Amino acid sequence: MSMFRVIAASVLAWAIHVHAQTLVPRVWDEHGFEGWQTRIAGQDFTAGHFARDEYYKAPIDNLRSYPVYYPGREPNGYWEFLNKVGPKALVDSRPSRSQADWIEAGRRAFDELDFAQSRHYDTEDIRKIRSPRYAQERKIEPLPNGTIAYLRWVPTERGVALSQSECAGCHLRWIPGPVAGGKPYYGPSDNMPFPSLDFELFPYGAGSYLPKGDSAATARWRGHFVPWIKDDIHERMKTMPQEEWDLWDAASNGKDMMARWDGSIYYPTKIIDLIGVKDRKYFDHTATHRHRGIEDLMRYAAQVSTADSPHFGPYDILPRSDRRVPERRPDELWYAMALYIYSLQPPPNPNKFDQAASAGQKLFSANCVTCHPPPLYTNNKLTLAKGFQPTARDQENPDVMLISVGTDPGGAMLTRKGTGYYKVPSLKGVWYRGRFLHDGSLASLEEMFDPERLRPDFQPKGWNPPGKTKRAVPGHEFGLHLTLEERRQLIAFLRTL
Repeated sequence: MSMFRVIAASVLAWAIHVHAQTLVPRVWDEHGFEGWQTRIAGQDFTAGHFARDEYYKAPIDNLRSYPVYYPGREPNGYWEFLNKVGPKALVDSRPSRSQADWIEAGRRAFDELDFAQSRHYDTEDIRKIRSPRYAQERKIEPLPNGTIAYLRWVPTERGVALSQSECAGCHLRWIPGPVAGGKPYYGPSDNMPFPSLDFELFPYGAGSYLPKGDSAATARWRGHFVPWIKDDIHERMKTMPQEEWDLWDAASNGKDMMARWDGSIYYPTKIIDLIGVKDRKYFDHTATHRHRGIEDLMRYAAQVSTADSPHFGPYDILPRSDRRVPERRPDELWYAMALYIYSLQPPPNPNKFDQAASAGQKLFSANCVTCHPPPLYTNNKLTLAKGFQPTARDQENPDVMLISVGTDPGGAMLTRKGTGYYKVPSLKGVWYRGRFLHDGSLASLEEMFDPERLRPDFQPKGWNPPGKTKRAVPGHEFGLHLTLEERRQLIAFLRTL
């Protein structure tokens, strides 16, 4: 072969190699923050963010994790394997991989990512988790695949740690099907009970960036207080007795629900369904961030994982000296996971499009398509929280609808995620979701369309404040005027979406 052919062949091989490499977007890009966040309701600022240098100087955490099996259900030699395998990279930095390989890497990351701050090395507590007697005494139930919900083993340099799932802990749902006990689907909000433990795996406010001198009550207060609101309801959390906190915590953090950081125990929200997020224009129920492309999803995932900066305009949630990113994940991990989330598909719908659904479709077309047009069954716009008055500048956003559906305004007005808006949700997949309205007050479509829910003696089967079983659930009253048969038909159609 001539020298020319050798050089030409080398150039071609190099070109093919370069073409096969994926240019992974930078997660923390200052230009990406421009116009990304929605302003806080009634304020002229958005949530803050760490600077690029602050983010990238954080240590990288990128460890594989493994399921925790119910005692007696472990595969033979499993515990020995965990103690020998050592720390392994969850996602490597190899840029040359196919789209399918990226998605598979993202699937594993979604399934295995754990809360690094929750890693627990106490040998006695680890012994308990592997004890049949402890599982029976604590009434811990295995999932159909023999594992325990939310828990993960993480081989580290220090040994095998017990930890808590991150993404899959909140976004995995066991849906009934041909497999005994159902089949797991990633993306929907969870319907798994957290195992009852007699030790704290992830104490509230355990993040290493919190001030070390904080009491438990102060740490909880930092998670929710809103410094720009006069007479903020969260102030009482500083002196809230442990027993009262336990009641609110149990009521606001359970199946399908979460009182997250920057959220509220008083105004918890539903855990979002990630299936179809590729087609959504905003993240969060209150549209806190725009979704303009995969970089925004990567950045949002990184932020809520470990890099949610605790300041809003001039207001500091933590002392400035205590602000830092405790750890970060590789950019390749967030890219792979974002591709995986984009690829998520809904479970097979068992509801048939029958005569009742056909009649319900006509009712839907006559009453609902302005806000929920097919094929997405959302117009991707924003409605006003009750009592919110957008400024002239706000109204320049073509996504803002100058109407309110009158639902509870607490989440959109009285929390640090409060923008004054609620997203118009997609109705696709309502057949498998477990909560309705942004605060999860209603537990079924039948409750959603029950006119009795406007009465003060109504008993919602969804979220309720501790000790309260009867209350009106106002707002989004479209459909309540229909006859009983028409409501049945409308629900039949919605269940086919």
